[in-house]
Amino acid sequence: MYISRQLKQENIAEYLLYMWQVEDLIRANHFDLAEIRKMIIDPYPISDEQKSELEQWYSDLIAMMQQENVCEKGHLQINKNIVVWLTDLHLRLLRSPKFPYYTAAYYKVLPFIVELRSKGSDKEIPELETCFDAMYGVWMLRLQKKKVSEETQKAIKTIGDFLSMLSEYYQKDAQGKLDLD
Repeated sequence: MYISRQLKQENIAEYLLYMWQVEDLIRANHFDLAEIRKMIIDPYPISDEQKSELEQWYSDLIAMMQQENVCEKGHLQINKNIVVWLTDLHLRLLRSPKFPYYTAAYYKVLPFIVELRSKGSDKEIPELETCFDAMYGVWMLRLQKKKVSEETQKAIKTIGDFLSMLSEYYQKDAQGKLDLD
């Protein structure tokens, strides 16, 4: 909860990837709050009051995942909304003549998006979600100590740079400091 708050303020892309990981942690712990407390909350070096708040946060996320029927796969609506907001900003940035570097970064990443979408089963997901899926997939491979090819690492670096740029613009937009006209 504390990490998510900080990430949401500082880097929306990292926040979204973190929240996807939290969804997977909840699934891995079988939606069992006692397991989550033992495996995730108790090891945190925080006060009992903070642990109680964290437990409530996980409890709320569990309830939301069950209500939204994303227990086996998929993402919470609150996380999908971020992709929608980022997609809206992405399109506004592309339409604006003031952001040629952003447009160039997008066209640099576009071949990777096309390739990833051609390999995936769901061709209807937004382009940005394809980028996040790629980042998350490689992150999971690295956590599992699996080899990531040099070609994939290069693609992920390009995608990561693009998402980082979009995150910076998102932060500026949220602060009312982004002039698109």
